[in-house]
Amino acid sequence: MPRLLSATLLVIMLGAVPAAAQEPIDLPMVARIKQEGLQRSRAQELYFTLTDRIGARLTGSPSHVQAARWARDRFTEFGLADARLEPFAFAHGWSLEKISVEMTAPRYMPLIAYAEAWTPSLSRVVNGRVVYVGNKTAAEVETMAEQLRGAIVLTHMPQTEFLDNDRPQPGLSDQPIATGNPASPVMRPAVAASTLQRLGAAVTLKPSPYRDGTVGVLGSQATPPTSLPSIVVAAEQYNMLARMAASGQPSELRVALETRYYDDDTNSYNVLAEIPGRDPALRDEVVMIGAHPDSWHTGNGATDNADGAIAAMEAMRILAALNVQPRRTIRVALWSGEEQGLLGARAYIMKHFSSQAERDKLAVYLNDDPGSGKTLGFYMERNQAAKIIFDAWLEPLKDVGVTRNINEGIGSTDHVPFNEAGMPGFNVIKDFDAYDVRTRHTNADLSDRVSEDELKQSAIVLASLAWHAAQRNEKIPRAR
Repeated sequence: MPRLLSATLLVIMLGAVPAAAQEPIDLPMVARIKQEGLQRSRAQELYFTLTDRIGARLTGSPSHVQAARWARDRFTEFGLADARLEPFAFAHGWSLEKISVEMTAPRYMPLIAYAEAWTPSLSRVVNGRVVYVGNKTAAEVETMAEQLRGAIVLTHMPQTEFLDNDRPQPGLSDQPIATGNPASPVMRPAVAASTLQRLGAAVTLKPSPYRDGTVGVLGSQATPPTSLPSIVVAAEQYNMLARMAASGQPSELRVALETRYYDDDTNSYNVLAEIPGRDPALRDEVVMIGAHPDSWHTGNGATDNADGAIAAMEAMRILAALNVQPRRTIRVALWSGEEQGLLGARAYIMKHFSSQAERDKLAVYLNDDPGSGKTLGFYMERNQAAKIIFDAWLEPLKDVGVTRNINEGIGSTDHVPFNEAGMPGFNVIKDFDAYDVRTRHTNADLSDRVSEDELKQSAIVLASLAWHAAQRNEKIPRAR
């Protein structure tokens, strides 16, 4: 073949090489990250401390403050720079001190029940027959003042609709990707709680939209301390109580509820730490990784979102242990208030990225939240230019279980405010098996749902991508 023709074909062939193949990959560093993350991991130790010892971490609660201080101290121990708590205005704190809901007649049976967050205490233990208003009109309830005074009130019809399916697993289903959390079945009380309070009710009970004794419980920090106490009961047990009451033979219950408000500190706290950049031209730019350790107050907040928080913490430990000197600064953020509306991430962006010049200094934000198990890839928020880069970064991680990045985005978590502000934020893809129908926001969100191998793998993926983003000549492209 003539030399000129050979050269021409070579140019054509090189031009056809995918851009992903041209992205520099630091294979020696990936190998070091894997070795540190697999052989000297502290992920499981950290995870069990956060979930088993500290437990549920409702925003504003003492347990969340304890977790934030513990994480800050671990970052200092790892050798990270500027480990700190950063406050933002929240509301009064709250904790559940004691709850007991028992059926005492026609037989004894303890019930699976949890108070809604920020609900007030009962002033005394309440004993008596339940009053069922789930099938009453508002006008009918108004005539029941004598029955309702001091009563335990069932406010809803029996629960017959349930959250029965997890959202489609990205890459494993032909169904459209869920862009946010699936909605729970609609549950409407027969009458407003304010009406029941005016008529003298002592406490309200309502069913959970989950099956098989799983109780999903939320709440609002705006709930007045003078409101009517509200308790969520396992659906099957609530249905039993409602059926008996509707038949004219209501059960008798004993209900005790003690909660506590904390008004001395109305802030909540993000946790920040970093590995400073060394390149004079790039060190003021920042690669951020993060997750939210705050949770609801029933289970241990294991899959939502201790596993993500530990992945971020362990990723930073790995990089610190390798004594790396990235070109850009690598910063970790553990956000508070995610469950109340991404409050911690929004407060941070308002404080640190209020101007375009400040926003231009963010190279990329990588978030670890919805789902559980291994990290499979990233939701790329329809940013094709970024996806080409991330695809290249995933290649040397295929042996630890990553699969692929997908073009779609996902909502309802802490990368969203970054995208809203015009900065590139991406969230990991994880497994949704039994996440939506069992663990998310429920009493079943317990530590055994996540394995040590899964924690190790997720940390390795975050550490590797953070390193490559910090070393790259250019920032990650913004979405167009």
